[in-house]
Amino acid sequence: MTTPSPSPGALAGIKVLDLSRVLAGPWCTQLLADLGADVVKVERPGAGDDTRHWGPPFLKDADGNDTRQAAYYTACNRNKRSVTIDMATPEGQALIRQMAQQADVVVENFKVGGLKQYGLDHESLRTLNPRLIYCSITGFGQDGPYAERAGYDLMVQAMTGLMDITGRADGEPGGGPQRVGVAVIDLFTGLYASNAILAALHVRDNAATGTGQGQHIDMALIDVGMAVLANQAAGYLATGVAPVRQGNTHPSLAPYQDFPTLDGSMLLAIGNDGQFQRFCAAAGQGAWAQDPRFATNTLRVQHRADLIPAMQAVTRTRTTADWIALLEDKAVPCGPINTVAQAFDDAQVKARGLAVTLPRWPQGEAADGVQHITGVASPLRLSATPPVLRNAPPALGQHTHEVLRELGLDAQRIAQLQAQGVV
Repeated sequence: MTTPSPSPGALAGIKVLDLSRVLAGPWCTQLLADLGADVVKVERPGAGDDTRHWGPPFLKDADGNDTRQAAYYTACNRNKRSVTIDMATPEGQALIRQMAQQADVVVENFKVGGLKQYGLDHESLRTLNPRLIYCSITGFGQDGPYAERAGYDLMVQAMTGLMDITGRADGEPGGGPQRVGVAVIDLFTGLYASNAILAALHVRDNAATGTGQGQHIDMALIDVGMAVLANQAAGYLATGVAPVRQGNTHPSLAPYQDFPTLDGSMLLAIGNDGQFQRFCAAAGQGAWAQDPRFATNTLRVQHRADLIPAMQAVTRTRTTADWIALLEDKAVPCGPINTVAQAFDDAQVKARGLAVTLPRWPQGEAADGVQHITGVASPLRLSATPPVLRNAPPALGQHTHEVLRELGLDAQRIAQLQAQGVV
């Protein structure tokens, strides 16, 4: 089990009010929490974030039995404090407004205008706290003809063309558009949102040029989906020719794909002519490097149909492990195509400590039998202010009393709100 880090974190002292749920918003706020921000997540009484119920798989209790808590929720809610407040009630709205007055950042992913009826929209909260940085995450942004539509990762993967360039070509077995194996648009949106929030904090607080004022951040899945098309979008905008699906091959590099081996398959990611020459020498095929069809990357892309079958015939003669051992000291990128289980068992993954077990402590008034949760460590490696590993993703409402006491409510008032179903 990982010992919580003693470092206060780069964002120590920053308070984040998290009104988001599912993935994009929580991914953003988990990153801020890992960097040391105090993130308070507001959830629906009795139900919580939708992803608490997106199972199987489910978390297990101390006896190894399934609980009712889905594993999905734990992917993006580490280091947060969970409070349950019914924002549909005037009392609940008042509590959230009080929290917003003390916050540096609010993150929400309601439909456009959805929080206005509660007095929790940007304009309402900015009036109470001009320093507040308010980040709205929606499917299609705050304006435009689709602004009122709900947006989901899969829908945006389809609309932006990402699915159309993912998967095997139509004429191949299993051909057709494919979604990426994780909700990549949601994840990228969370990353972009956290970057925007850090920039807004800098603008507000910079010692030399800080404005002292917050601002509204408009994050849209559709914008992010188009942005992360990256080189594929750049190629289309430069030529007017839409890219096509081509499985595991690369539109601009060759050989850069999976290859069959004696006992399975491997991945070769050859990105320049020197790497190709070293591969050819190691594989006993020096003539390939001298062949005028394959001398440069551009030529190899143009003559891919000749090169790849010849390479496949050779790669089938050794095991995956043998190829990796042969090429590792030749600076030729080569690796296995792992399952997720094999990835976590990889020596480098273990050495980097990428599986992290954290305690759910203190259990508080909302204990649910889950004492520890294992997740993936933050990939951010800051030498002076590393990510803070404090607590596992919280039980529903685990910190409600704690946070309300910090707002100045006494035990009698908290009990009254609880009896009314507000918290």
